[in-house]
Amino acid sequence: MAISNPATDGGALKEMNTTPLIDVMLVLLVMIIITVPVATHSTDMDLPRPCVENCPDIPFDQVKNKLVLTAQDELLWNGKPISERQLATLLYQTARITPEPQLHFEPDPAASYNASLRTLNQVRASGVTNFGFVGNERYRTFDAGA
Repeated sequence: MAISNPATDGGALKEMNTTPLIDVMLVLLVMIIITVPVATHSTDMDLPRPCVENCPDIPFDQVKNKLVLTAQDELLWNGKPISERQLATLLYQTARITPEPQLHFEPDPAASYNASLRTLNQVRASGVTNFGFVGNERYRTFDAGA
């Protein structure tokens, strides 16, 4: 069985010409890239605004303040219950004091993850930098339920 060479035999090529196929695929690719909207990697969320008028005066310490999240997802500022709006106001005031007082955050183990995340996001958005977790020493050992 002999293989013939089309260049010397004068016959037609037996391979498919892929150039038009590649051209069509490139045109389709460009069309898809242009028509697909640019994906955004951000999530818009409404954070509570600081209270400026008719806000209850909740005193804060100039050295350290303790923020507790209870098992019922209630916020306590130095032992007094506050709302998320009041927390935004207190955080705003705390971040503007020089030197900035310490903010200790102690979430209850039974507090919901969502409430903890909302609180941490609010602290981060307020610009507070002197922040830390307290009460973690209780969880130093892990009981596997033996």
